[in-house]
Amino acid sequence: MVMQQATLLTDEQMREFITKGYLILKTDFSPEFHEQLMEKLNHVYEKEGNPGNNLLPRVPELQKVFNHPAVHGALQSVLGSNYLMHTHRHGHFNASPQPGGWHKDSYWGYNRMRNHHPWWAMIMYFPQDTPVELGPTGVMPGTQNYETRVFKEDEMEKEALASGEAGTFILIHYDIWHRATANTLGQPRYMLKFEFMRTEAPIAPSWNNENTNWVTPESANDLLFQHEEMWEETWNWLSGKIGSLADTQQNVNIEKLSETMMGEHEPDAINATYQLAASGEDGITALVKALHSDEPKISRLAAYGLSVAGEKAVPALLEALESDQVQVIAYAAFALGELRGLASSAMPQLNELVDHPSSFVRNTAIDAISMIQKPTEIAVAALIQGLKNEDVQTRFTAGLALCRFGSEADAAVSHLALALEDENRYVRGHAVEALNYINTDAAKKILIDFLLTSRWCPITNPASTF
Repeated sequence: MVMQQATLLTDEQMREFITKGYLILKTDFSPEFHEQLMEKLNHVYEKEGNPGNNLLPRVPELQKVFNHPAVHGALQSVLGSNYLMHTHRHGHFNASPQPGGWHKDSYWGYNRMRNHHPWWAMIMYFPQDTPVELGPTGVMPGTQNYETRVFKEDEMEKEALASGEAGTFILIHYDIWHRATANTLGQPRYMLKFEFMRTEAPIAPSWNNENTNWVTPESANDLLFQHEEMWEETWNWLSGKIGSLADTQQNVNIEKLSETMMGEHEPDAINATYQLAASGEDGITALVKALHSDEPKISRLAAYGLSVAGEKAVPALLEALESDQVQVIAYAAFALGELRGLASSAMPQLNELVDHPSSFVRNTAIDAISMIQKPTEIAVAALIQGLKNEDVQTRFTAGLALCRFGSEADAAVSHLALALEDENRYVRGHAVEALNYINTDAAKKILIDFLLTSRWCPITNPASTF
């Protein structure tokens, strides 16, 4: 299917996404397209139930949605042109007069280190007119980087609702706090959720960029909390810059910032973390001390700071990989991965962590290896080792990580072929994606053979078997 030229986001829209964590946009399909889509969805849900991960093959018309210039352009702007549609997807049906609970999505039932940088995003698509009374998805603006639910009941008026005509969709940072709102009309309401991953670190803006400098949008003034340093760093990261905050602040009170970072109020703690990252060697020293804290939330915050503190943070992070605390090792590995090429000296130690007893350490190390990448031969060998691990999450994390190497991961092809027979759906799904991204002749042959064998017929069902 030919994809039309993408409608890229503007600087203003990217600034809004960075600060608020979402954008509400719209496609321009005809009413007839959505009527047919709804007819198909109603039939599938009534006769067969929720198709779960098979939503797209069961309703293949949905691919037109993701080929649409507005959808494709929004994803390309945030995740780069080579983004991946993840194996997990879900059609949410809501007819409840009660609102759902506030939550962040897990990673297909598993946990992983959440990232302030937008490596992941979701599209939630509404195929029917969705007024407020029909229960659209609600998001709390600006909460994508908070582990805790910092907003209170009296602040709920700031909730943004993805209401609109058929064809409306909301692009969200994967980690934003969101919920289903009350459907007081009692009519069927579908929300079709698809997940997407960046496969390449940004080297230049992938949106319609005209101004290289960060400018805080006026709309950010309505947010519960302000995060100037974090927002600017994210803008710079999306523009291809690593460690852009390093040594940009002087004459700050390191002791006071450290106290704030260790406090109970997460938004203030995040601001202090990024300010320390910008404060040179003294700030890095304070972050390293916090990294070794016995409290996981403090250690994790320090890792976010060290991940943007530049090359000077690398020696202390390498030393932290030798810690006897699982959380310290994992958070250090995370920060090294975010520093990418600046942390290439970490590759030997990270490779050893692929066999670490802790799954949290193993999986974080695998992600870091796939971001640093060099030397490639050593990195790919480590990920192949991860494919053989007894732990399911380690295996599918390694498969997903191999998507980032393209043809340079050709040595993994035979191992990915074995992964296609794994008992876990995500190990299989990630192996399919990795073979697709590797795209060598050997990878394509294995992939085509597998897809032909497992070919899905979208019109075969219990009432019509042949």
